[in-house]
Amino acid sequence: MSKLTDRISYLQGLAEGMKLNPDKDSHRLILGILDVLGDVGENIEALAESHGELSEYVESIDEDLADLEADLYDDENEDTAPETDDEEFESTIEYECPHCGAVIKIDPDDVDFDEDSICPECGKDLFPELPEGAEEEPDEEADEEADGEESDDDE
Repeated sequence: MSKLTDRISYLQGLAEGMKLNPDKDSHRLILGILDVLGDVGENIEALAESHGELSEYVESIDEDLADLEADLYDDENEDTAPETDDEEFESTIEYECPHCGAVIKIDPDDVDFDEDSICPECGKDLFPELPEGAEEEPDEEADEEADGEESDDDE
């Protein structure tokens, strides 16, 4: 901007050096134009200074917003990632074979209880049918019974 104000000052200095008479109409016009040109130059300098301050302020806000977005979206990504992992674990269960005790991961959606599911370790049915009238026993008693069945099979 100093280039513009320097040029305006130069023109005003030329006008003073020419000793323009404000009483003459043509001289009065030139002096009026130089005064207006001086005011325009000062206003443009003030606008340029304000523009620079606003630009710095906008950059500061933009940086703060970028930091805020990074924090917000990083937190969202961290929150959503474990949910998908939890869903995967919920859809897979661990089941212990009643015959050999091997722990097998099973997706309940893939199991058809009408068909035989075979243990990959011992080759026996994973879900043996209970005798008629028998009820499912709690896990501890079932474990003891499973241990007893193994000893019966060994004999």
